[in-house]
Amino acid sequence: MTFALDIKVLGGLEPISSFTPARLREVLDYCHIETVAKGEDPFVRHGLQGQAVYVVDGEIELLYKDGNRVVVSARSEWAKHPLGKRQPEIVSATALCESHLLRIDDELLDRMVTFDQFAQHDVSASVAAHEDGSLIVKRLLNSSMFSAENLKNGPLANLPMANVSTLLQRIEAIAVWAGDVIIREGEDGDYYYLLDSGRAQVTRRVGGVDMPLADLKAGDVFGEEALVSGGKRNATVTMRTNGVLLRLSRNDFMALLKEPLLHKIDYEQARQAVAGGAIWLDVRHPPEYRYDRLPGAMNVPLNDVRNAVGVLDKNKKYIAYCQSGRRSAVAAFILAQAGYDVQVLAGGLWAVPRSAQH
Repeated sequence: MTFALDIKVLGGLEPISSFTPARLREVLDYCHIETVAKGEDPFVRHGLQGQAVYVVDGEIELLYKDGNRVVVSARSEWAKHPLGKRQPEIVSATALCESHLLRIDDELLDRMVTFDQFAQHDVSASVAAHEDGSLIVKRLLNSSMFSAENLKNGPLANLPMANVSTLLQRIEAIAVWAGDVIIREGEDGDYYYLLDSGRAQVTRRVGGVDMPLADLKAGDVFGEEALVSGGKRNATVTMRTNGVLLRLSRNDFMALLKEPLLHKIDYEQARQAVAGGAIWLDVRHPPEYRYDRLPGAMNVPLNDVRNAVGVLDKNKKYIAYCQSGRRSAVAAFILAQAGYDVQVLAGGLWAVPRSAQH
């Protein structure tokens, strides 16, 4: 028998019940329904570690470490709360009839709940201070930057939640029109951008011709490379349609996003991490890589790093390096935004003994 999950079911669970209808619809995409046959222990195949698990249909008998047995029916008060969050530890479980469990990533759920509580506080504070401020904050809360996907895999995935509250106060939302040039190649970096709605194109001047590099859609971020590296803009971004941009000033970007996401490691620490399973990530051009790469390094040039998101294994740890540490800092930031565990080799290859290079 299949079980139909909808926002009405989610709205009866804690702490999910605090979410808005729009947020509940987002959560649906991250929920997994597991069918448990009568007499089966659902935690033999899949434990509770790292997941919030709810009984949404049927009855499950739980045996606790202290010997107590409790029957959790989907209609009971206990079923509104995740299993296994109470002590003592659950030793085993048995389905008393065919039942259905809802599973959702525990860390994602916690980030969403924490964010929403921050958000409610900030909206209340804005209402008290100025009604216009409340409207701005509410718009930001509904933007793609604060979607469940971005809280799980995007720019906010590894951001300390304390910084999110400040972000809400510092981010600007601006309307843009088709044909507007948002950043121009060769100029200094001033803002970090997230495309809330609309589409844009990235181009670079080659031989007097503007060569298209990428198309940007809602939810994509850009502008971080010049801010992280301290260099000039290396491409031009032009709006292809009308839309809305969220932008963060250089100083706020450095304090609220770069510092928490960008982690440097010295060569000896990096060498030990690689010995323990981490992977060297060389972000230089292929000819540089072939000349003096580190043993076992894989080559993902900086200009290809965005294409590597979703291809690189998120279960692995990476140590990014280049010649000086500048390009690898940009690459590491891009990957960290996407939820990868990545560090930067401080000083790059300049800090590595020559004997350690191929």
